[in-house]
Amino acid sequence: MKQTKTTKIALISLLTALSVVLGYYLKIGTATGILTLLDAGIFFTAFYFGSKEGAVVGGLAAFLLDLLSGFPQWMFFSLVNHGLQGFFAGFKGKWQWLGLVLATIVMVSGYALGSTLMNGWAAALPEILPNFLQNIVGMVVGFVVFQSVKKIK
Repeated sequence: MKQTKTTKIALISLLTALSVVLGYYLKIGTATGILTLLDAGIFFTAFYFGSKEGAVVGGLAAFLLDLLSGFPQWMFFSLVNHGLQGFFAGFKGKWQWLGLVLATIVMVSGYALGSTLMNGWAAALPEILPNFLQNIVGMVVGFVVFQSVKKIK
C-alpha cells in the first residue's frame, strides 16, 4: 500500500486508538496507578514508523488512557513519559539499542519522579520494578508484532 500523508495520519490515529484499547482492557491495578500493555502499541509504532510517530502515539495514547481510566493526575506525566519513550524507541540503525535503553530509563524514571512528587519516595520505590517490567513486556510484544507485520508487508 502506498503511504500518502492521509494514509499515514489514519494509521497513526488507528494505532493510537488500538494502544488505548490495549491499555484499557488489559491492565493491572497498583497502589498508585495501573500497569498496562499500552507500551506494546507504542513500541510497535516506533519500530514500524520511527521516532516522531512513536512519540505521537506514545504521548496521546497514554494521555487518553489515564483520562479514561480515572487517573487524570497522571495524564501530563504520561504524555511526556510515554511520548519520550516512543521517540527514543524509534531510533534506527546503530542507535537503536541506545534508543531502547533511553526509552526504558525515561519511562521508569519519569513515573518514579511523578510518584515521588505526588505521593513521596516511599510510594515511588515499589513502582519501579513493575514499570520496568511493563516497559520490557511492551518492548518484546511490540517487537514480535513488528516482525510479524514486516514479514507480511
